[in-house]
Amino acid sequence: MVFGVGGVGKGTLVARLLELRDHLWLSRSWTTRARRPSEPCDAYVFVDKDQFMDRVEAGGFVEWTEFAGNGRLYGTPTLDAPEGFDVVLEIEIDGAAQIKARYPAAVLVLIAAPSLQVQAERLRQRGDDEQSIASRLAVGEEEDRVGRRMADHVVVNDDLVRAAQELAGIVDSCRRHADEAQRE
Repeated sequence: MVFGVGGVGKGTLVARLLELRDHLWLSRSWTTRARRPSEPCDAYVFVDKDQFMDRVEAGGFVEWTEFAGNGRLYGTPTLDAPEGFDVVLEIEIDGAAQIKARYPAAVLVLIAAPSLQVQAERLRQRGDDEQSIASRLAVGEEEDRVGRRMADHVVVNDDLVRAAQELAGIVDSCRRHADEAQRE
């Protein structure tokens, strides 16, 4: 599971990971927020609050949260990966804690920006306004500290190619350990 604060490049890094490893299946999160102009239509399943809450009531999420008290809801739908694929989740820190509580064997990989300045610039590039950026950075510092305590691995996303290779190496190591455990 890949997690981290907004603007660290989780989506870009996960997209590259999926290009590098073909045995991975990405679970698409649901959200009630509007799609950003630069964002692909399939980045999330975009729904309204009523649709989201209907799914919550039906037990259709393995984790969900209201992000930063702004009324935007995010959730990971119940997992339905194809046979033979490993699941990749791209989520925020609250979701990571919920997943780890529900699936203790889940491997948590924190993605971190190399600096607050780089993180702020990434948020600007994706179209966030300055007030939102300031809020995300303030919340993000504490979330990063908590995330580092929770994480099994930390990948600093300072260079996309290097960080993607590091993440792929973590996935490969986890797959080898899972295969060895299955043979025993």
